Amino acid sequence: MKSEKEKAAEGILYNPNKDAQLQDEMYQTRCATFRYNALPPWEQHERDKLIRSILKIGKDAMILSPFYCDYGSNIEIGDQFFSNMNLVILDGAKVTIGNNVFIAPNVGIYTAGHPLEAEQRNIGLEYAYPVSIGNNVWIGAQACILPGVSIGDNTVIGAGSVVTKDIPANVLAAGNPCRVIREITPKHKITY
Repeated sequence: MKSEKEKAAEGILYNPNKDAQLQDEMYQTRCATFRYNALPPWEQHERDKLIRSILKIGKDAMILSPFYCDYGSNIEIGDQFFSNMNLVILDGAKVTIGNNVFIAPNVGIYTAGHPLEAEQRNIGLEYAYPVSIGNNVWIGAQACILPGVSIGDNTVIGAGSVVTKDIPANVLAAGNPCRVIREITPKHKITY
C-alpha cells in the first residue's frame, strides 16, 4: 500500500491530514519558517543558513520575509534568485525555479489543489502537480501560479495574473486567466 507521500509524488489524490509523517514535516517547516520570518534583516548570515535548511537554494539568492511553504524539501531554486515579501509556495509536489528569477511581492506558487466533488474535498483529499519556472523569469506582484504549470525561460508574468496553463519562453503574459500578450524580442531592450 502506498503512503500518502508516495501518492502525492505520483500526482494522485492523497490525504495529508491522515498521515503522521506529512503532518510532522509540515509542522517542522512551519516552525523553521516562523524562525526565518522572525530574524531581523541585519542577521543575514543566520537568515541564509536557516533558509538553506528549509529548501535547496542557489548562490546569491535572497528571499525577503515573510516567506511560507508547506515542506520546503520539494523546492529547488537556482542562483541569483530574488523574492520580495510574502512569497507563498505550497510544495506538495516539486517546485523548480531557475537562475536569475525575480518574484515581486505577494506571489503564490501552488502545487496543491482539491477535487471538485465536495465529498472527496470534505474528507481532506487533495492532489499535487509540479510547477516549473525557467531561467531569467520575472513574476509580477500578486501573481498566482497554479498546479502543473510550466513557465519558459526569459518570460515576464504581469502583475495580478492567474497562471492556469503553461506559458512559453520569451513572452510577456498577463491576465486572468494568464495569456501571452506578445513575444519579447531584442527590440524591447530599450523599452519598458
